[in-house]
Amino acid sequence: MSIQWFPGHMNRARREVAKTMEAIDVIVEVLDARVPEASSNPMIAELRQHRQRPCLKVLNKADLADPVVTQAWLNKYNQEDHLNAIALSGKRAGQAAKIPSFCQPLAPSRNSVTKPLRMLIMGIPNVGKSTLVNTLLKRRLAQVGNEPAVTKSQQCHILNSRTTLIDSPGLLWPKIKHPIVGLMLATIHAIGANAVIDEEIAEFLATTLLARYPGLLTARYGFIEDGLDGVGVLEAIATKRGCMRKGKARELDKEKAARILLTEYRNGILGRTSLERPEPCQPLV
Repeated sequence: MSIQWFPGHMNRARREVAKTMEAIDVIVEVLDARVPEASSNPMIAELRQHRQRPCLKVLNKADLADPVVTQAWLNKYNQEDHLNAIALSGKRAGQAAKIPSFCQPLAPSRNSVTKPLRMLIMGIPNVGKSTLVNTLLKRRLAQVGNEPAVTKSQQCHILNSRTTLIDSPGLLWPKIKHPIVGLMLATIHAIGANAVIDEEIAEFLATTLLARYPGLLTARYGFIEDGLDGVGVLEAIATKRGCMRKGKARELDKEKAARILLTEYRNGILGRTSLERPEPCQPLV
């Protein structure tokens, strides 16, 4: 299954970001801690390297990710030049407030009223950029929604007299080359619903969870995972939750079961999991 999703406004957003990057000091790239590499847009790396801008990688939604795997990602990123990395939950004010202090060492000359630190918040859709911005500003200014690509244009905010930030739209890249990356992005709901089939995404998720976190499936849905594959997990969920298609045949409704699994995974109800790990950056299957 090849997943592609690049709405028209993203092309405009890319051009705007390329121009904005001329006048900022640090890029804050927001990632989903469960899939840090898959949720890292290669266009962002391209643009920042072209402009020679340092970057703070924020592994957001860290409260949903496997803490051991997250630490491995931090160790990897923090060894790179002109790059810092932190893990946090953008909903928690105390954690979000640390971002400027991690950006400051990357632009030491920008720390005054006359030369304020200028941060550009970037990332793919639905990694929590706008929530993070609202938490930083301590007020709801950036629009937040359950669907990806809610923010459609750049928004500039003054954090304080020494710090400004620009919130940019969620930005994917025109062609996702590796199908596994598309599946991971769809799993975290970074892809528009019209571009994916929930049942196929849920089968991928179930297969990955069976390989790495089978106990979480058993604890949540009450079935024994031995001998099951991804399809079998959906059938077991459908049976446990009474998901049946209407009609004489009364077949299991795997599509409804898929939505249950995806929703509960995205909301962290299943527990803390990570779908990929560093060295090499591959899914945990």
